[in-house]
Amino acid sequence: MRRQFAGRRGVNHEQLMASVRAGHAAAILANLRESTGLAMDAKLGDIRGIMLRSVVDEFDGDGNAVGKQFGSIDRLAFDAQPELVTISNAGIPAYLTNYLDPALIEVLVSPMRAAEIAGETKKGDWLSTVTTFIVVESDGQVSAYGDYSNAGNADANVNYPQRQSFHYQVFTQWGEKEIAYTGLAGIDLASRKNVSSALVLNKFQNKTYFFGIAGLQLYGLLNDPNLLAPIVPATAWDGATADECYQNVLDLYGQLVGQLNGHLEATDRMTLACSPKRAMNFQKTNQYGLNVWKLMKENFPNITVKQAPEYSTTSGELMQLILDEYEGQETMTAAFTEKMRAHAVVVGSSSFSQKKSQGTWGTVIFRPVMIAQSLG
Repeated sequence: MRRQFAGRRGVNHEQLMASVRAGHAAAILANLRESTGLAMDAKLGDIRGIMLRSVVDEFDGDGNAVGKQFGSIDRLAFDAQPELVTISNAGIPAYLTNYLDPALIEVLVSPMRAAEIAGETKKGDWLSTVTTFIVVESDGQVSAYGDYSNAGNADANVNYPQRQSFHYQVFTQWGEKEIAYTGLAGIDLASRKNVSSALVLNKFQNKTYFFGIAGLQLYGLLNDPNLLAPIVPATAWDGATADECYQNVLDLYGQLVGQLNGHLEATDRMTLACSPKRAMNFQKTNQYGLNVWKLMKENFPNITVKQAPEYSTTSGELMQLILDEYEGQETMTAAFTEKMRAHAVVVGSSSFSQKKSQGTWGTVIFRPVMIAQSLG
């Protein structure tokens, strides 16, 4: 027996919609099921679908038509939303809404002001372990004149004080994959690590300029054993008026005048070094509208105020009044053997490393008597 698909005729959609509106939808569906095989199939369970059965002609063995019969069921469409296979979601990956600001924000560190206060000089090189200074003192005495007298003499006494150096180092290391990862964020990690190495070295250098190195003949601006003992302010700074603050500065100047015994004039170039906390008091104003800073500049026209956080000590607020130089000889200098010596880059299988080194003498004070101190 063979089958042949029957022809399909077109549908007048306007007539169909009119019949549906007239309430003949059930009859139309029943007619479709009987005539074309288009039916609602309950075998799909909760999912309802419109099923299409092909209509075929049946023939006997001699080729004679014996009738019509529905063919196999073909799924045409579903009229209901099936269950989701994926997890219910109404969003997008969060990284798609994330904006990465390319600007690099540096973390601040305390300022390094020792070299600004004391000045800075290179002495020797990275092979130098000891530096020797020559101090000459004129000596002698006179005697009453006599034609045949040989009394009276003039001499010179020479000393050779020494300072020791201290050399230190830092390593930087970076790997190929590490660099590639940070490059995705727009960061040149190798350069950033070099910046860090310079900062670490210079922070330590600044510390040695202020405090030296324990166990060596290497002293700092704040703890050189040859410095004279500090005076105590007559009035506590925090509660003092502008005039009282200025009087504290004047007392410190008087101390320096006494130490130098006539080698100091009010017009000489001087540096007043203190902490930012102490410098804040210089803005206090008296009843005549003059602040402490204006009073200092009016009476000491060549004075300079320099601030460093290291002057806030555990013993109190330290302040130093320094005569910068006398007769061409500087009072002090912060000294180094070598700065930022970059050694060879060591190449590994997939990484690199480099050593950098520096050397320091601390702060060399040639004439401690030219520094007066106040603590409190």
